[in-house]
Amino acid sequence: MRSWTACLDCLRIFLSLIFFLFGCTIYSYGQTLRSRIDRSFQPLSHYSLSPEVPGSLDARQDTAEGGESLPSPNSVMYKSMIIPGWGQVTNNQIWKVPIVYGLLGGLTWYSIDLTRRYHDYRAAYYNLNDQTSDDQRFGPTPDYIPESANLEQLKTIRNTYRNRRDMVYIGIALAYGLNIVDAYVFAHMRSFDVSDNLSMRPSLKPDVMAHAAFGVTLSVELFKKSK
Repeated sequence: MRSWTACLDCLRIFLSLIFFLFGCTIYSYGQTLRSRIDRSFQPLSHYSLSPEVPGSLDARQDTAEGGESLPSPNSVMYKSMIIPGWGQVTNNQIWKVPIVYGLLGGLTWYSIDLTRRYHDYRAAYYNLNDQTSDDQRFGPTPDYIPESANLEQLKTIRNTYRNRRDMVYIGIALAYGLNIVDAYVFAHMRSFDVSDNLSMRPSLKPDVMAHAAFGVTLSVELFKKSK
């Protein structure tokens, strides 16, 4: 019961860190959008088509205001897969790198400490158990574990450290994946064209739905406000 309680505590801490990093991503994206006040939606002719493949939209390159070339989201994703934090640097979000490495480094250090303690109690349980051979298969018994320790307690503590370590391994994998998702999603968001001069006009109109049933269609029109 205690082992599951400890695992749940570790999971709560990890989820809190994930929500913190996700919140930082949303806040950073909001600040980026606010900084692009003068930008507006561009017509299709704004993009240059590849001369080798006429009409190919895949050949275009997204550019920011002032001619700044935006990185490809796939390229950013691959960079984050190779080196955590590389995608954030490519997205000009270098402030996220300490968060990424703090999360990965903290979880890695915690997993190493849990693994060491698990090995210690595994060796003590094996060496002090009368039903196992005295060959110190898992190493000598650590000095801080008394030879008069209760075997059931040693087994419980050993299993607790092992379960915690396994949960931390899952956390490391999730943190690594979150690093990739964060860089990939923000790379897509950077190409969004948003301006404070934009507005929307919602409209409702009757329509015929499936099976000849009457319904209502909601449409939203985005347009640029006249100055």
